[in-house]
Amino acid sequence: MATEKGSGITAYSVKTKTKNVPMINPVIDVKSGRYIATGTDSEGNKMAAIMGKATAEEHIKNGNAKKGSGW
Repeated sequence: MATEKGSGITAYSVKTKTKNVPMINPVIDVKSGRYIATGTDSEGNKMAAIMGKATAEEHIKNGNAKKGSGW
């Protein structure tokens, strides 16, 4: 689940097993009605986070993420 820490998108890193890892260059896609942010962490590991419509639109409006496919 995505959380907002500061101004960027953060998520859980499965590989390093740490919470609230900042996502670098996130892209928010809409798949099956769900808003999914995908990006990488500082080490280059792929990350994904699911969020609601309001949160996704807020991140795009603030410039924290880019729009992907499905919009």
